[in-house]
Amino acid sequence: MGDLFGMLKSRVDDNARRVVDACVGELAGFQAIEPRARASMVEFAVVVRQRTAELAASGEPLLEGDLAFIESVGEQRGMQGVAPGCQRGALALHAAFTMREISEAAGPGDLTDTMRMIDWLARQGAAAQAVYTRGYLRGYERFLPTASRVHLLATMVLHDDPMAGELAGSLGVPVAEHYLVTVVRVATAPPKACREEVVRTLLQRHRVPFGWQEPDEFVALVPYHGTRPEHRAAAEGSGLALAQAVAEVVGRPCSVGTAHGRRRALVQAAALARKVSRVAPIERVPRRSYGVADVFAELGAVETPQVDQWLRETAQRLGDGPELVPTLDAYYRNDMNRLRTAESLHIHPRTLDYRLRRVRELVGIEPGSTHGVRVLSTTVTRMLAGAWTEHGLA
Repeated sequence: MGDLFGMLKSRVDDNARRVVDACVGELAGFQAIEPRARASMVEFAVVVRQRTAELAASGEPLLEGDLAFIESVGEQRGMQGVAPGCQRGALALHAAFTMREISEAAGPGDLTDTMRMIDWLARQGAAAQAVYTRGYLRGYERFLPTASRVHLLATMVLHDDPMAGELAGSLGVPVAEHYLVTVVRVATAPPKACREEVVRTLLQRHRVPFGWQEPDEFVALVPYHGTRPEHRAAAEGSGLALAQAVAEVVGRPCSVGTAHGRRRALVQAAALARKVSRVAPIERVPRRSYGVADVFAELGAVETPQVDQWLRETAQRLGDGPELVPTLDAYYRNDMNRLRTAESLHIHPRTLDYRLRRVRELVGIEPGSTHGVRVLSTTVTRMLAGAWTEHGLA
């Protein structure tokens, strides 16, 4: 028989300093740490290793006092402002070094004790990490204001961070399996004070993860449960209301792109929603949000410069006729129904007929034909999205 647990106890101090050295050397958030904080990290690493060896040897679980100590250290780290990514990295290093320490200490006769140690870690490690995380988030709540934590939550949910659920719980924000990623693109980036006002306003109305990813790009994750059409429709309604609130506060035209996604695959959904927002029409007050099914032709045109140039030439010809672009937009929005289109534009149906004839004269395409729908609706959407500055909406 060997003495695995005795060997681990004898190396506690060296092993603790080694893992702290690794944290300071490899994690940017710890590289400028003060001596007192570093000493606290070493102390924590020593206590955890000492108790791990003692309790694993006797087969006892972590006691209430052990868990309370671990939680208090997590709270201290949160209050110090250690970033979640950095904190995750520290926990991962602790876990990796613990396994390395066991391997280094184990002798030929320590197989049984090694298995006991690994089994104990598997059962107690999750509990230790849970209380540490709970304490960390409680401390981080004091360090970081609510708006910043909501923004952080959006980033964590997007990247499937395992700490997202805990942070969401501390904020009272539900975590779901399905999300509608809603990207609101502002035509011109609002000033910082205005962006902060958007966040303050939305915090009062919507409890979902959101935040400014870029000065001109606001991203919200609208949760929903189930995959039925009505579930998606409800999420789209909530996403549009949120986008309209953004436009209301910034007072600038916006476009809205959306994409549905599941947790663990939201990065791809966000990338698609971002692309959609860049080709969706820019409106002073968004009337609707757009998904890939609404602008797939425009997305294809953007990816093919020759096609986009051809549409641009069509747009230049349309620009020679006053009111033709909003007329075509209304015409296609109303499924080419003459009476509804004329009513929405507050014009006589004969005036509408004249404008449609004018389109045919300028571009040589019948607006109501299949070819016309494909070409002209794509051209109009590109113009309304501000694709070509000289023909885009101000």
